[in-house]
Amino acid sequence: MDIMHAYRELGSYRAAAQLCGTTHKTVRRVVERGARWPAERPPRPHNTDAVMDLIAKRIQETDGRISAKRLLPAAQAAGYAGSARNFRRAVALAKGEWRRQRRSYRPWVPVPGEHLVIDWGTIDGLQVFCAVLAWSRYRFVRFATNQRRETTLELLAECFEELGGVPAVVLADRMGCLKAGVVANVVVPHPDYVRFATHYGFRPDFCEAADPESKGVVENLVGYAKSDLVVPVGSWATLAEANPAARVWCAEVNGRVHSEIAAVPVERLAVERAQLRHLPSLRPPLRQGEVRTVNRLSLVRFGSARYSVPEVLRGRTVTVSVHDGVVAIVHGETAVAHHAVVAPGEVSVCDEHYGGAVRRPVRAIRPRTAVEIAFVGLGVTAEQFLRLGAAAGTSRLSGELADILTLELAWGRPALVAALQRAVAFRRFRASDVRSILLAGAGVATPCPAGEPLTLDLPAVPERPLSDYGLAVLA
Repeated sequence: MDIMHAYRELGSYRAAAQLCGTTHKTVRRVVERGARWPAERPPRPHNTDAVMDLIAKRIQETDGRISAKRLLPAAQAAGYAGSARNFRRAVALAKGEWRRQRRSYRPWVPVPGEHLVIDWGTIDGLQVFCAVLAWSRYRFVRFATNQRRETTLELLAECFEELGGVPAVVLADRMGCLKAGVVANVVVPHPDYVRFATHYGFRPDFCEAADPESKGVVENLVGYAKSDLVVPVGSWATLAEANPAARVWCAEVNGRVHSEIAAVPVERLAVERAQLRHLPSLRPPLRQGEVRTVNRLSLVRFGSARYSVPEVLRGRTVTVSVHDGVVAIVHGETAVAHHAVVAPGEVSVCDEHYGGAVRRPVRAIRPRTAVEIAFVGLGVTAEQFLRLGAAAGTSRLSGELADILTLELAWGRPALVAALQRAVAFRRFRASDVRSILLAGAGVATPCPAGEPLTLDLPAVPERPLSDYGLAVLA
């Protein structure tokens, strides 16, 4: 541009070159070219152009969740021979374009008394239940040990109690505890949830699957509770410590100005409460513990430990709670068991729950052959002889029993039973030993336990010192 302007003003190659600080040959070439600057350079081809359609298709199929690392092998199989770095750049550009065209957003304008949004979160082994009243942004946070249906409904009832009313719609994601199935993308609520919703007078609603954006108001609360409530404290030993801290935290955040609505949630709740439905006059009591089912061993599992309950409650549901290190188990309105808290994996058993102290297992004697039936027929002593003989590892025990039975013909049953009793006492389990006892008859000694020590009143004897028995040493 400077060369052409100088040439138009001066009309000489050399004069324009001297003014522009170049040579006259350069000025001539520029002028002869007609000062036509080269057109805009066409974009250079990239080695990823051949697989861009594949990248866009896979990004759309996976809703933008696939990574370049997992997509690279498919691209290489389709003919891509470039570097992984270039491929990551192409995937990033394709994802940016996909996000711009994926969906359009419209702000949600909630209606007073209309929506309550609920969700579960997990941190450090604790389950966090969060609920937000959409219009007033009133927040409710509680902790639990599980995400079961009974726990969710109990916490939801507690939330209604705190709000002082029931919203028209309760919006949740597709929680496994609240749904019975999905048909053609339509969620079928669990019958227990339907009965609960009918009793309180709200309509259960569910978000789209894998779409957290549809309930971002409570997703933000889950993250906020984790970062502002749980992380600064670290953790709590029990729910009895965690839930009071959650109540204090909720009172604090609900009493401050919310940045989105520029108002205090607790003040907005006072206005919104007039639009909420009234709580039913007959409603279940607030949660006092965790619901458990008694298994066939008359045990309930709580905190990864097991605790016994009376046998009559097998298959029944009980409520388990912990207070001051004591596990209380309640059935209906009656406390059925109390245990000291034990470590995870351990078992706490009360003998009275099983009808008495533990009994050692005894294998019943079931004679089958004629010899066994005849020998066991001799009575309890014969059974004891059989058990101890087997425990001692007596070889050919069945043959020994047959030989012992033949002694009854010559000596009679009473003498044989007495001989077996003596054989058991001295742990002799051969037929020859029993025969020897019978032959000895009454001449054998009968051992008896030692008696009391014999005490004799002996006369006192004068004592002499040991020095009296010493030998004199001659000088």
